[in-house]
Amino acid sequence: MVKEIERAGLPVVHICTVVPISLTVGANRIVPAVAIPHPLGNPQLTAEEEKELRRKLVEKALKALTTEITEQTVFED
Repeated sequence: MVKEIERAGLPVVHICTVVPISLTVGANRIVPAVAIPHPLGNPQLTAEEEKELRRKLVEKALKALTTEITEQTVFED
């Protein structure tokens, strides 16, 4: 699905927990997530800490969307 959306001219960010799989399926912009059972959060954190964690992931994804790339890119930090 990601590749078809990008073929239409819309950049896509794949937030994932297993980066090698995303690379294998051909995702172009990859943002590593937290963990398989909780990709966009951590239930062991306080509500405030989890909100900050989620905000950082979304900000990283937005930065990836606006970054010109020529090959598959993993946005670690």
